[in-house]
Amino acid sequence: MKHIIIYTPLKKSKRIKIFIPYEMTEERAILKKIKSRFYHKQQKLWSIVYTEENLKLLKTIFKGKYKIIDEEKRPSKPKYTLNNTSLTALASAEQKLILKAYSQNTVRSYKAELSLFLKYFETFDLKTVTKEQIESYVYYIVTKYKISESRQNIIINAVKFYYESILNMPREYYDIQRPKRARNLPNILSEEEVFKLINTPKNLKHRAILYTIYSCGMRLNEVLNLRIADIHTNDAYIFIKGAKGKKDRRTLLSKSLLLILRTYYKEYKPAYWLFEGQDGGKYSAGSVQKIFRKAQQESGVNPWSTPHTLRHSFATHLLENGENLRTVQILLGHESTKTTEIYTHILNKINKKIINPLDILNEKYKFTTN
Repeated sequence: MKHIIIYTPLKKSKRIKIFIPYEMTEERAILKKIKSRFYHKQQKLWSIVYTEENLKLLKTIFKGKYKIIDEEKRPSKPKYTLNNTSLTALASAEQKLILKAYSQNTVRSYKAELSLFLKYFETFDLKTVTKEQIESYVYYIVTKYKISESRQNIIINAVKFYYESILNMPREYYDIQRPKRARNLPNILSEEEVFKLINTPKNLKHRAILYTIYSCGMRLNEVLNLRIADIHTNDAYIFIKGAKGKKDRRTLLSKSLLLILRTYYKEYKPAYWLFEGQDGGKYSAGSVQKIFRKAQQESGVNPWSTPHTLRHSFATHLLENGENLRTVQILLGHESTKTTEIYTHILNKINKKIINPLDILNEKYKFTTN
């Protein structure tokens, strides 16, 4: 007999995952009556908002038909202290990273991974550590802490940086085995979902932030770093300074976005940064994530979406509406079209005139900027 599987959520989980076998149509119909239910196509799982009441409800309606499986817990990173030699090595790496003008996020990530690496090989002369020993270390971290492929790559990059830039070891010697790159498609919101989400906040500033991320296909840090001077109304573009890879680029300035930004500017009167916090400094990433999460919950769109989903949706909607791949690549600031090609699962048509997705939504749904 096949069973429904209810995955016991972890303490900080927001949703309860449920697997319902394909043939259990009646049970699936019952689940669909729960308002917060959502189907995750890639995982082939359902989920509902995690509350004790909802967990009891699932156990009641599926009584005798379910099994409980605990979600796998990942061991937490151990607490440790480094000896003076390792602290000196870590300081040298940090200094080199800063001198090479690596981003703050990269410096922070590399330091964290190098710290654990230096602790692991604390009794070794690092110049004598072999490639095989380093790969054994990476294997140990992957299996013990069940880390993602992206973090595995960060570990490898940090270790390679130390050996090549600090110890001046040959690059070829430390050609460490990397994980096979996943080919996951990005989460995409439909036009209707985007419309619901970006118009959910009642606060004008919050709405303007979501409009900007979607309308320009921006990364989170890019919208945080926007200055008032970056909005070029006469030439209808927004200048993005020092984006990923420390590259400047221009992106579209939607007519609909310009209207809401003008209303926002008159009300909030920011001094330097386009979006400023209460103290006048740059708006924080955490604040934008909270704005997005609240809008997502209130609008009821895909609960797995993030601010970055708006960027993915921007690119996909451009292609859906006939824009060519090269143009989308430039607007997103991708180094290569290979990165942009992930969006061509939707459509790859060609059109000479760019129409901003936000303006298309405005034509369809006629939303206001007040």
